[in-house]
Amino acid sequence: MTTPVTPGADPVGGGLLGRTALTALAPAVWGTTYVVTTELLPPGHPLFAALLRALPAGLVAVAIGRALPRGAWWGRAAVLGVLNIGLLFPLLFVAAERLPGGVAATLGAVQPLGVALLAVVVLGHGLSARRLAWGVAGVVGVGLVVIGPDAAFDAVGIAAGLLGALGMALGVTLTKRWGRPPGVGPTAFAGWQLTAGGLFLLPLTLLAEGAPPAVDTRAVVGYLWLGVIGGLVTFALWFRGIGILPVTSVAVLGLLSPLVAALLGAALLGETLGPVQLLGFALALAAIVAGQLPGRARPLPGTATRTESRTESRAPTREPAPSPDPGTEPGAGPVTGPGPERATR
Repeated sequence: MTTPVTPGADPVGGGLLGRTALTALAPAVWGTTYVVTTELLPPGHPLFAALLRALPAGLVAVAIGRALPRGAWWGRAAVLGVLNIGLLFPLLFVAAERLPGGVAATLGAVQPLGVALLAVVVLGHGLSARRLAWGVAGVVGVGLVVIGPDAAFDAVGIAAGLLGALGMALGVTLTKRWGRPPGVGPTAFAGWQLTAGGLFLLPLTLLAEGAPPAVDTRAVVGYLWLGVIGGLVTFALWFRGIGILPVTSVAVLGLLSPLVAALLGAALLGETLGPVQLLGFALALAAIVAGQLPGRARPLPGTATRTESRTESRAPTREPAPSPDPGTEPGAGPVTGPGPERATR
């Protein structure tokens, strides 16, 4: 069991709205990955792009944070890095290669549902019918936005997409359960996971893609965007948000990624958004907003009654000190996140 982060380890303050907005920046920026990859990066090397996005950013973040894991955190950082980054990218790339982009994006949108269910088992939260309903609505909304009439389905691609989404759902839930060690800020914490994920990707990239591609100026700009903004900055914001906001509220923010990708496709690539897509946008946005509202969960028989209450949602401007019941405080440690694809991180 870990101790919650000590006050002062995370200097960024702000109220609930500000914290939610900062966390939402992460999936919104991840939505730019598709257009950056297709327009700036050399084709045929998605794992190399994922490697450059993770490993250099992770090493820089560790240097900035000036903190290394200790004790059990070496293993925990490795597990979280593989689930949130190292395993996620290859699985989503397989889904991207074998499925239309819209189908892969919709599979990625099941992550909030996975988090809602895992929160019951891993965190002891009550099962909220309202959150499950809005999670389903979010998946339907994303599907309306990105799935075209000629969508095809492939069993291996579907399995890869679902495993990637559920793997990150487990990573998000474990991140909430374990919290962060005392005195370790979100930048160093993100650096541990980016480095672990990058080291996991390194041999896979060498085996699957061989020598790196030739890189021109446009590619350098793309890699810098993915590594610095789409990697170091956004993952620090994402993991910080997981620590201080209800985990299911953070998970549903991930729906922003395919929505931003679709908007950029329409604005920059000439793609069309018709009435059905606009309806899907409205439904997905409603699910995102509803996911941020406080509510009482209905616990399953035999489970703990720790709910993401109004008290948790109205977090103070600084991360709280340890309390007698760490499961009820946001950010509490013990109880208690892509290549050429709109679904990827």
